[in-house]
Amino acid sequence: MPTPIRRTAMALLLCCALLFTVPACGGSDEAGGGATPTSTEEAQKFAKTRFVANAGLAAGATYQWIIKPYRAGKFKEGADGRKLALVKAGLAGAFAYNRLKAASNNAKGDPLLSKAVAPLTAGIDALKDLGTKLRKGQAGDADVGAFEDVINQVKDAGKTAGAEVKEKVPSTSQLGGG
Repeated sequence: MPTPIRRTAMALLLCCALLFTVPACGGSDEAGGGATPTSTEEAQKFAKTRFVANAGLAAGATYQWIIKPYRAGKFKEGADGRKLALVKAGLAGAFAYNRLKAASNNAKGDPLLSKAVAPLTAGIDALKDLGTKLRKGQAGDADVGAFEDVINQVKDAGKTAGAEVKEKVPSTSQLGGG
């Protein structure tokens, strides 16, 4: 298969994956099996742990597939691998938004973390449509900066509440909901 056709096929495949998996990402992080805390102290510990995990995944996806490629010029017209970079950025944007919403919900289980994260909910909500904007190649400096700012604010809020967030880059299958 010639290279342009291969790229087009890959972009089409990833776009289809985005269309069919992003709606599935809307589930809350609170449902499902697993360990259930038996005391308030355990509930707070689980809340912080889940917050750190979700915020870390959001930060990792944002830096790996949105900020780094944007700074490297991968989103510019005519750049090598532009279409694939845009599709990955779109998936990463939707994934990061979903994980930030989950982290925000997790924070509600710990009083200190809840107070630290509460002012950030409007910023997180503002990211909702940026994944689509990235995928379509319509994102600019302000959009990429919005992701970076919210991630940094969430990391700072976690740190002040004793829940330090470290970036964890999700696999590409995690981005697609697999």
